[in-house]
Amino acid sequence: MAIAEITADLEAAPAFALPEWRKLAIFLVMAVGQFMALLDIQIVVASMSSIQGGLSASLDEIDWIQTAYLMAEIVMIPLSAYLAQALSTRWVFVASAALFTLTSLFCGAAWDLPSMMMFRAIQGFVGGAMIPLAFSTGFTFFDGPKAAVATAILGVISTLAPTLGPAIGGVITDTLGWRWLFFVNIIPGLLVAGSLIALGKFEKAEPRLLLKIDWLHAASLAAFLGGLQYVLEEGPRRQWFADRTVAAMAWTAAVAGVVFLERCFFSPRPLVNIAPFRERGFSAASVLSFFIGFGIFTSVYLTPVFLAGVRNFSSIEIGETVFIAGVFMTLSAGPAAWLASRIDLRLLMTIGLICYVISFWMMSALGPDWGFWQLFWPQAVRGVAVLFTMVPVVGMALRDMPDEELKDASGFNNLMRNLGGAVGIAAVNTWLLNFSRLHAASLVAGIGRSSDTATTMLTGLATRFGQDGIEPSRGGGIAAQTLMNSLSTQALTLAFDDVFRITAWIFLACLILVPFCRGGPMSQRVRGHGHH
Repeated sequence: MAIAEITADLEAAPAFALPEWRKLAIFLVMAVGQFMALLDIQIVVASMSSIQGGLSASLDEIDWIQTAYLMAEIVMIPLSAYLAQALSTRWVFVASAALFTLTSLFCGAAWDLPSMMMFRAIQGFVGGAMIPLAFSTGFTFFDGPKAAVATAILGVISTLAPTLGPAIGGVITDTLGWRWLFFVNIIPGLLVAGSLIALGKFEKAEPRLLLKIDWLHAASLAAFLGGLQYVLEEGPRRQWFADRTVAAMAWTAAVAGVVFLERCFFSPRPLVNIAPFRERGFSAASVLSFFIGFGIFTSVYLTPVFLAGVRNFSSIEIGETVFIAGVFMTLSAGPAAWLASRIDLRLLMTIGLICYVISFWMMSALGPDWGFWQLFWPQAVRGVAVLFTMVPVVGMALRDMPDEELKDASGFNNLMRNLGGAVGIAAVNTWLLNFSRLHAASLVAGIGRSSDTATTMLTGLATRFGQDGIEPSRGGGIAAQTLMNSLSTQALTLAFDDVFRITAWIFLACLILVPFCRGGPMSQRVRGHGHH
């Protein structure tokens, strides 16, 4: 090959010219940045009441700490590809890490709810760029088995951070106070930004793109995804479209969505490039990514909600229980990467989806007394399922993408996973509310039909309270209250069973999509700067 051709190839993709150690160092630094951004979504979950007290906010208002972050993050994910093209991945990542660190400092120093919401929104926005760019860099730098290992590492981070977030948050709040939930980001954030600057250039920038931004495309993207995230986050709590704000946001998101798609197709320089969707395999993998997000986020969400609501576990006890899923995710990363580079990714995906079905089906037998050991195996199987679906879905989506479309493809892949999670949490919240009402009504009706049973139970409870020294007049009231509590716990447990059963069926249905994805192992990657 002529020297001129080699130079031209290096100009097109300078990443190839880097020594292996530098590629690995850059990738690992980015992985730390991605972990920070993902951990911060869930780290506040177990500590909401402490933050609420600290900022003198109401119960309804405090959830905005979460909503503001998620709304801003989801808008940035698809934008990150355009920014990385204009400024280079390295400088976008450095700026994101630096601003993430600065806003973490401000979040920790927040003096009231509006200031906290503003800083959380900026933190979510800049954090959103670090997630897809880490994935696309892994695919730009590595091929074959190494790409499979890189995907597995990022897969573990993407799932471990939200799984362990509430437990880590609970420990930090108990030992250092809630402001340290944000202060803990400062040192790692500075290290990520500083290391990437020190590791040097690995990609060309095209700053002239900043002069060609389609502002209508940017505004419609923000209104569409931000509005959609708001509707999904607030809908279950506010009776969906019965609430005027939720209905208004839904309309805004719908109209903005139409404008956004029009700009994708007809803008001379679209902010979000939808070219990857021309590939049928990429489209199928994106739909699967949506459902995998549904599975990851709902399972991470439902188990702690059950343990807190039904078992009254503390955040530390919840952390110890859900930790099992994290252990098995980490243990299955090696086998998932090994298999991904050797067998057809569709086969690996099928194994992962079946593991999900088994896990959710085991969870659908949930009882009100379930704790660590009863949840051990369902969580272990789910831990394996996560990596056995995450590695192949990213592989099938990004493996054969031309280099110039890789960032957009990675953005869409992450966006679909996040949207799946948002839709999933909204859906399971709504199902839980509706199913627990139905079960409570049928349990009360059942007791009403056999009133002798109810009387016997109440008399038995009142007698027991009498033996404990409680006077009969109060004992009867406490007995009735105890019976109602027991009924609501039972109804809620049955509702959890229903939700897990529905989710198992959804994952079984996902198997239909697998044949439409691109086959072959990761090692069969086709490199290129053009379309195939």
